[in-house]
Amino acid sequence: MRAGSRFAILAAGIAAACGFAAPADAGKVLDSIKQKGVVTCGVHTGRAGFALADSNGNWSGLDVDYCRALAAAVLGDAKKVKYVPTSGQTRITALQSGEIDVLSRNTTWTYTRDTSLGLVWIGINFYDGQAFITKKKPGLAKITQLAGATICVDSGSTTEKNLAEYFTGHKLQYKGVVFDQIEASQQAFMSGRCQVYTGDNSNLAVLKATQLKNPDDYVILPEQISKEPLGPAVHRGDDDWFAIAKWTLNAMIEAEELGISSQNIDSLKASSTDPAIKRFVGTGDDLGKFMGLDKEWSYRIVKQVGNYGESFDRNVGANSKVKLPRGQMNLWTKGGLMISPPLR
Repeated sequence: MRAGSRFAILAAGIAAACGFAAPADAGKVLDSIKQKGVVTCGVHTGRAGFALADSNGNWSGLDVDYCRALAAAVLGDAKKVKYVPTSGQTRITALQSGEIDVLSRNTTWTYTRDTSLGLVWIGINFYDGQAFITKKKPGLAKITQLAGATICVDSGSTTEKNLAEYFTGHKLQYKGVVFDQIEASQQAFMSGRCQVYTGDNSNLAVLKATQLKNPDDYVILPEQISKEPLGPAVHRGDDDWFAIAKWTLNAMIEAEELGISSQNIDSLKASSTDPAIKRFVGTGDDLGKFMGLDKEWSYRIVKQVGNYGESFDRNVGANSKVKLPRGQMNLWTKGGLMISPPLR
């Protein structure tokens, strides 16, 4: 063994014994991103509130904000994102092949996907569940009342399998009409080809709020037949990039916990004496060095994109057309499920 190698091993051992680690080297994905000058992010082909491009090609949405946060952290500019629209069939392949650096597209974290596809989920940014929308009828309140219905469903998703398993398990008959594209499924439902459309509850809420001509004529049944924890994923094998992707989402959640927003972060940076806030805004302990980033990576996320609550309210919550309640997406301190390990 060379002397340099022995010294590196000794240094790592001393660092571990003392309870701290040496600064991280950049991983292959981060090196590639720096060379390209953009984060290549796989997003939905178009779902209001989550990922949607306007007539000028400007993207917005909850999942888009995560892509922007990554770019702010690693490139210093939230605008340095290349958005790649992906369908239910192409999203996994796009990440597996390296076409995209990260997938941020309403994708359910499941055991099979996490263990057999060469992917790894970095966390959950939205808790969802599969539901059903149909025209209102007197007394219609339960899924079991949909027996015999024609139901539109998207292929290449957990939705199709959940539908089959639920109706088979409850010995209910139905006629499934399957489409490769979500837009085709929704159009078929709106045109009357299907009596029912099934999908994530958030998907149905967006459809009702933004596309149906007479939304009050429709009802989203209150029952949900699945749990759909949605979140971004990266390709397995680059631990450095996985850490950056994971802590980018955690930073957005932690910021809200600490009361740090895009509106007050500069004043907190200038005056706060709270050690947790000082670490976050870059005036305290240097946390960026452990991921190959600079000291202000988390400051830039919130300054340029906002904390998780700001992103939620702007895109799907109180300040959006969709107006979904925070519910499970509330902070753990407010009865929800959103929690970040401490940044320390």
